[in-house]
Amino acid sequence: MGSHRRLAPSGMRQGASAAESNRALKRAAAVLSAAAAAAATLGAVPANAAPRDTRATVDRLYQEAEQATEAYNKAGERADALRRDVGRAQDRVARQQDRVNSMRDALGALAGAQYRSGGLASPLALLLSDNPGEYLDKAAALDRIGARQAGQLKELQGALRRLARERAVVAGELAQLEKSREAVAQHKKAVERKLVAAQRLLNSLPAEERTVYQRASRSAGEVPGLTPAAAPDSRAAAAVTAARSALGRPYVWGANGPGGFDCSGLMQWAYARAGIGLPRTSQEQRYAGRQVPLSQAQPGDLVVYRSDASHVAMYVGNGQVIHAPHPGAAVRYDPVGMMPIASVTRP
Repeated sequence: MGSHRRLAPSGMRQGASAAESNRALKRAAAVLSAAAAAAATLGAVPANAAPRDTRATVDRLYQEAEQATEAYNKAGERADALRRDVGRAQDRVARQQDRVNSMRDALGALAGAQYRSGGLASPLALLLSDNPGEYLDKAAALDRIGARQAGQLKELQGALRRLARERAVVAGELAQLEKSREAVAQHKKAVERKLVAAQRLLNSLPAEERTVYQRASRSAGEVPGLTPAAAPDSRAAAAVTAARSALGRPYVWGANGPGGFDCSGLMQWAYARAGIGLPRTSQEQRYAGRQVPLSQAQPGDLVVYRSDASHVAMYVGNGQVIHAPHPGAAVRYDPVGMMPIASVTRP
């Protein structure tokens, strides 16, 4: 994320009076105070805030936005997995219910046959039988059939109870995860409000100050003088080619292409084009392969940033990465050292 690089502080416009500067800064402070969510988390921007403080505030907001996005992605991934588990459990319950119904029908037919045959008690039926030996053989067979079917029915009923409990547990977990996902979504909205407030603050600065800040980010095009480095194998080459094809596409919350991406969504999409499935979040992608030293990084390696692994980019050689930086920015090149590196992973 290019905006995370430290920049030397610059002064306000030359020739502006102290009164004009104070009025501009007061307007900027008023914008932030109107964004209660931002003020609650980050504190109010002081009236004498310098441009460097403004950049630091925006950098913190971008970091919070990415943390919220990755948390949202993780919650959604877990909820989807639980939905699949619930569906499979329901299918198992339905199949076993069908078996129970079939057995009940068979037992009912047997009981009906016994009733139609007279329904006499066993001792009396034996006394009245023309062939007591044959009656005993049939009775023993019926007893064995009845006992076996009763045992099977009991076993299936027990399995149904276990599956019902399992389904209830999974459904409860799913409900909790849905609540968690809703909470994360609300947090995303709060961060978006912070980003809007920060952008308004940036817009309140003189044009030359905004230009200085924007120079911290490279364009979405090719970096002048950058010679594409060779990838170590065909899969990495395909992933790098896919990442390059996404240059210029917008950062979109929770998106994994093809029209827009968040940071981990871009990595997942690019490697899917190479036939490799990556996990959804940057925290999981950190362990989706072999970790290597930064000095041995090769094109296609995943560079994970910050101690909480909340940002990820793809190394493309020559000290450059491609990544989806933050809301309001397009997929672009940036120096590999744009922010603190947590690890380098080779899928």
